Amino acid sequence: MMRRMISILVVAVGFGFGGFESAVLAEKTQAIENGMEVTMEYTLTTLPDNTVADSTEGQEPLSYVHGTNQIIPGLEKALAGMKPGEKKQITVPADQAYGPYEEKNKVTVPKERVPENVKVGSVLRAREGGQAVRVVEVNDKTVVIDTNHPLAGKDLRFDVKIVDVQPASKSGKESGESKKPQAKE
Repeated sequence: MMRRMISILVVAVGFGFGGFESAVLAEKTQAIENGMEVTMEYTLTTLPDNTVADSTEGQEPLSYVHGTNQIIPGLEKALAGMKPGEKKQITVPADQAYGPYEEKNKVTVPKERVPENVKVGSVLRAREGGQAVRVVEVNDKTVVIDTNHPLAGKDLRFDVKIVDVQPASKSGKESGESKKPQAKE
């Protein structure tokens, strides 16, 4: 009788642990969906020239909350459904990334409003921490700056590896802080 009880107990415990392992395994393999905190490694390449514009290689992976517009729309859409450990190459057209390049976003400003040593190719930032702008022309009295995002008008390729997917913490959901990949300046 005692032997039979021990056998039943072993079987019951075995099923219990099996269920626990399945729950842990299911949690580790959650798919990306809205409200999930996603951690990923990536390399961003511009097309068609295949120039690496940004990468997490040698750095901390990127984390964002899916469905909160923290990354570009085309990338966010393509990541939906992926699970930790999965790798994917994703091509994002310019209109689903940083939009088209707009000539009208070139602005002429008086030369006295920019640093003295400014030259073509210089990158300037507003004092308030605004977006970086690039100097495209320097004249005697004026400077032309390009306010387009450096990746505007470019199709992009992301080589991604999903590191982790889990429910977002309340503070992560509320943050809304933009973590969009940026072109190297």
